[in-house]
Amino acid sequence: MKADAITLHKVLAIRITMYQHTHRKEPSITAIAQMLSTILYGKRFFPYYTFNVLAGIDSAGKGAVFHYDAIGNFERIEVEGQKYGYTTSGSGSALAHAVLDQQIQQENIKPELRTAQDFTNEQVVSLCQDVLSSTGERDIYTGDAAEIFIIDASGVQKINFELKKD
Repeated sequence: MKADAITLHKVLAIRITMYQHTHRKEPSITAIAQMLSTILYGKRFFPYYTFNVLAGIDSAGKGAVFHYDAIGNFERIEVEGQKYGYTTSGSGSALAHAVLDQQIQQENIKPELRTAQDFTNEQVVSLCQDVLSSTGERDIYTGDAAEIFIIDASGVQKINFELKKD
């Protein structure tokens, strides 16, 4: 629900600003993760109709990905033995997640056929575009465009990507 997402984003931005004024520093990604959980849980009886994914760089310089349900339950996504944490959310989530599991974790491939990959940013963007295009073709609730965010030590890069032309 777009209206709930906009409202939640505004509330979270206000809470982050309050944190900055109180503590005189930027909140860590884990502090923001807990803050978002608290905001969502506070509305559990009339929840925001959003299913959130939060990503950033933690205090150790490692990527952090958090997945939420509508009432604030969350988990940090860390894939054992993998450099990349990833998750999906939304109506086409099951379609997209299965492809990402196959391409990144390769658990449904014979061990002797697995390839150890260290993806470049360009390869990750290309994989995301392929997954989102396929999901958009099979799930009628997936929108007409996607935003792909590359988060690394140099900052955040946003890539807009159109899915459907019809």
